[in-house]
Amino acid sequence: MDVTTCSQELAQAHSPTRTRSAFVAVVMIEMWERFGYYGTASLLVLFMVQRLGLSEAQVNLIWGAFSVMIFAMLVIGGWIGDKVLGAKRCLLLGAVTLALGYLLLCLSGDRLSYVFTALSVIIVGNALFKPNAANLVRRIYEGSNAHFDSAFTLYYMGSNFAAAAAVLLTPWVKDRWGWYVAFALCCAGLLVSLIHYAVMLRKLDGVGSLPDSRPLPKHRFVLVLAGMVVTLFGAIYLLRHSNMGVDCVYTGGVIVVGIFVHMILRGSRQERAGLMAALILLVEASLFFIFYQQLATSLTLFALRNVDGNQMLFGHHLFTWSPAQYPAMNAVWILALSPMLAWLYRRLGQRDLPVAAKFAIGFGSVAAGFFSFGLSGMVAVHGMVPSWIMLLGYGFYSLGELLVAALGLAMISRYVPARMGGFMIGAFFVAGGVAQYLGAMIANLASLPSQVKNPLLSLPIYTHLFDQLGLLALAGAVIALALLPFINRLSSTHEACREGLASTDSQVVAATQASML
Repeated sequence: MDVTTCSQELAQAHSPTRTRSAFVAVVMIEMWERFGYYGTASLLVLFMVQRLGLSEAQVNLIWGAFSVMIFAMLVIGGWIGDKVLGAKRCLLLGAVTLALGYLLLCLSGDRLSYVFTALSVIIVGNALFKPNAANLVRRIYEGSNAHFDSAFTLYYMGSNFAAAAAVLLTPWVKDRWGWYVAFALCCAGLLVSLIHYAVMLRKLDGVGSLPDSRPLPKHRFVLVLAGMVVTLFGAIYLLRHSNMGVDCVYTGGVIVVGIFVHMILRGSRQERAGLMAALILLVEASLFFIFYQQLATSLTLFALRNVDGNQMLFGHHLFTWSPAQYPAMNAVWILALSPMLAWLYRRLGQRDLPVAAKFAIGFGSVAAGFFSFGLSGMVAVHGMVPSWIMLLGYGFYSLGELLVAALGLAMISRYVPARMGGFMIGAFFVAGGVAQYLGAMIANLASLPSQVKNPLLSLPIYTHLFDQLGLLALAGAVIALALLPFINRLSSTHEACREGLASTDSQVVAATQASML
């Protein structure tokens, strides 16, 4: 009787309706947090160039250092969620910290030191929030491989819905009421995220990491708070001395790879095959973040200098794009493409392409996007490019993002053991952070002095950079195709071992139930 009751409760906990409710709860919380983040990200580069008067080269490196740290710290936040506080508690603490960071940005004035403090608080808050939100999605669909690609594609779609709204709205608010009102709107997004968390918390019952199911030890919470303070001051220092910060992150990247190798050598046969596949795909996925970094740096500055934002129809002016609004095209394309890809993954089922093959197609699409930007000089008028070029290039890029970055999280969920899920999601972002700094250095190849105003001078510099990025993405596609057979063999070994373990576990459970009856 007890076995039957337990089985019924387990089935109810993993029912499709309960799973969908939990998934929607996490996506809604994530959406409002992403509204705040992307709204701020769309403004910061232009804010430092236009308001604070920094050079493009300085801003690219500051943004690169910020990106490195905001990604690198995720591995620590994922570990805290897995082993110390729990994923749901980290989600809450991270959202509160992020709200404080955006509030400080609103109050920073034109003082760079205050901006560094606000950015450092955002780094700390994001470290706790981001990996644990993704880890909750992973745990909701744990044991259901058929739904991983679809779930993470829809999860990515939700984030980009918020990104599209933020990137379109915050520059519009900035143009009418100023920079700091726009930053205040980003802070409001985090407050709404906290409200959603309180309202939807019951839908996450039974979902989370092991510490979520236990009482919170006060001494652990105090230690985490102390660690947050130490990390805050460390981030402020490293933003001021970005070269040292990057050295620390590169060291952290080497350590993460070392941990990966250690786990491969010490793991079981099933874990070894999965971790080897995950490591190779992790390196491939990190390459993508070089291109991702261009959205906030070279592509935004290209839009500022060389894109005609006036949208015309039959000779009539409709509206004008702000340079900060163009990244919204990325989010809009993802919103349009995500449901189609999620439907396609479910439709194909067992006949779906492996993740490694999707990576290859994704890099090919990213290459097409940057070649579109690179060829834009052919349709330029007096050095100014029509805005439809941005729409086309972002379309190809966004398809590549969905096939690489979004599925990178699904890849971690599929190949990495559950006990280290949060840590490995953090490791995925560490690799992305290192690549983003490389992306910032590449963007600096097209940096121009602020006094250069002639679009005829800046256009060939930007288009040459985009052509080179297109070739780099094409190389990524070739590498992914070359490694495809090896990845497929590792994946087959991983799945075969897991099915064998599942069969053994089922036999043990059946024998236990029989003995109890």
